[in-house]
Amino acid sequence: MARSKSKPVELTPEQEALAELVFQRIHAKAQDEIRDMVRMMAAQPDEKIFGEGEFKLRDMLHEFGATLLEESANERAKKGVPG
Repeated sequence: MARSKSKPVELTPEQEALAELVFQRIHAKAQDEIRDMVRMMAAQPDEKIFGEGEFKLRDMLHEFGATLLEESANERAKKGVPG
């Protein structure tokens, strides 16, 4: 089931610079996290993909989201970028 992409957000030049900086900082970690998620799902037996596997995947996604929030907040604090 394919989902549609969300519309790109319009950013000021300062916001774009911040977004690019955070992206560059978390890109390698994101690849590792995605690989771990895919491997975890591949390891799930068919009957556990929905249910146990789904909940593990959600936990992993939430953990990565927290990392992204933390990195974004840290960079904003360093740069003094307004919201």
